[in-house]
Amino acid sequence: MPEIVWPEGLKKTKQRDAVVKILESAEAPLSAPDIYAQIEKDGQAVWLSTVYRILELFTEKGLVTKTPVLDGDMAYYELRRHDHRHYAVCVDCHKIVPIQDCPMTGFEPKISDDFRVLGHRIEMYGYCKDCDKRNKSSKE
Repeated sequence: MPEIVWPEGLKKTKQRDAVVKILESAEAPLSAPDIYAQIEKDGQAVWLSTVYRILELFTEKGLVTKTPVLDGDMAYYELRRHDHRHYAVCVDCHKIVPIQDCPMTGFEPKISDDFRVLGHRIEMYGYCKDCDKRNKSSKE
């Protein structure tokens, strides 16, 4: 994987570098508490509030993509890649499942000429396989 290019004017600190490395190795977007727990597990000291501040700064600088889910109650973060992704989120356990293709591919919205689309976000909610099975068996 290519080395992360730090945005100009963004100082590389030990804590920021730890957050980047965790996001770089993640297979799916992570919440701030997930990132915090991983940093703590790796033996580094950091405050959860610091992780939130780092993630907001990274989002501002375009290094990270923030995806609010479940009506904005929670957000997940991932490194900004060249391609965009969409996810389905389990409403029970909050597991994130990547959607293999973009449902918007080939779709051209009919919007007036005085609006230019820069991107989109699609949120899908439901039950992951494990939660769906558990919910069905509890009703029986």
